[in-house]
Parts: sequence; structure tokens; C-alpha cells
Amino acid sequence: MSRMTRMTRMSRRHWMAAGLAAWALLARPALAAPLDELIKAAEMDDARTVQALLDAGLNPNTQDANGRTALTVAAREQSAAALQALLTSPKLDVDRPNASQETALMLAAIRGSLPLARLLVQRGAAVNRSGWTPLHYACSGPDNGVAAWLLSQGAQIDARSENGTTPLMMAARYGNGDLVPLLLKAGAQAGLKNEQGLDAADFARLGGRDRIVDELRRRALAAPDAK
Repeated sequence: MSRMTRMTRMSRRHWMAAGLAAWALLARPALAAPLDELIKAAEMDDARTVQALLDAGLNPNTQDANGRTALTVAAREQSAAALQALLTSPKLDVDRPNASQETALMLAAIRGSLPLARLLVQRGAAVNRSGWTPLHYACSGPDNGVAAWLLSQGAQIDARSENGTTPLMMAARYGNGDLVPLLLKAGAQAGLKNEQGLDAADFARLGGRDRIVDELRRRALAAPDAK
């Protein structure tokens, strides 16, 4: 094989490799869309990027491919700075839910983040809504005073979810130990039952919280007409 032939073949391989590399670059997905950048910034508590994207005209209420909004992500991740940046947008719908029909206030409540809950309500977030409510969610997590504060803001203590579950039922099975006495003192009805015929005492039993079952049973018997 002559030297010229070898050089020609090497040159061809070089150009083929260069062409394949260029094709690979063209075939790569485009850089993250602005919405994806906004969701990521909310997740990482990057308030500067959030503000820049809002200033560029991005709609903060748009759901991403996973049905998330920037505000619900910020609330879930407790990204306080990013959340505050989002709250400054006049376009923001503070009650725009994610694909699971959870609002930012619900997610702040289940995380026990009272500061974020306060900010959201100050911006106009609804304390009450049909179905699952922020109070249900507060009673399912660490709480940190969120449930009591929501009640002070007018939260319906015996709100019923789509299947009839009340905040007291959630507190009995999932909440911290102070929530059941708090709700009972505030007037929660222990005798209410959900669509499965379960009351708060049943929820406590299912959660292995035997020490509060008797008290909930006693309260339920005191209101035999509850449904």
C-alpha cells in the first residue's frame, strides 16, 4: 500500500469521525427549556434564576411534563428564597395545583413549614378547598404548629376529603402526638366516618397508636349520631 493511499484512507476516517461527531451533537436534545430551568431553580432554591426567568416573561403557573409547577416544587422542597421570588410575580396563581391536585400550601403544610405557609396565605392561598385540604396535610406530617395556625386562619376542622376522611383521622394515624388532643379541644368530631366506615379511632388502631384509641372511642360514643 502506497503512502498516498494510506494518507487518503486516514483522511477519510478523519472526516467520517468528524462527521459522526457533528451528527451526534445535532442529535443531542436541546438545552433545557425555560420551564425546566424554572422547575430546577425552584427545586435548588436558586432565587436569582427564578427571578431572571420571571423577568423574561415565563409563566410561573405552567406545569412541567410531570405535572409540577414551580411553586409546588418550591413548597415541597422548602425552597424559601425561590418561593418568595415566585410570590412576587403578578401572574402567579398561588392555588394552582400540581397533577396530584396538591397546592403549594398543602405541600408546605405536610412538611410542617409554618413560615412558608404564612407567606402563601399572605399572598392569598386558600386555607379551605373541596376535597383534601391544607389541614389534612398538616395533620399528616410533623406539623410544627401549622395545624393550629391554619385553624386560627379559619380552616374547617372537620373538612371531608373525597372519601370522607377528616383531618382528625389523618392526625390519629399519621400526625405527631400533639395533634389529636389539639383537634379534639378545637371541636373535631371523633364519631365521623369515611366511606369505608372508619372513624378516627380506627385510623389510630391501623397506625398502631393504641394509647389514643380508647379516648377517641369514648369521644365517638359521646356523639352517636355523627356520620
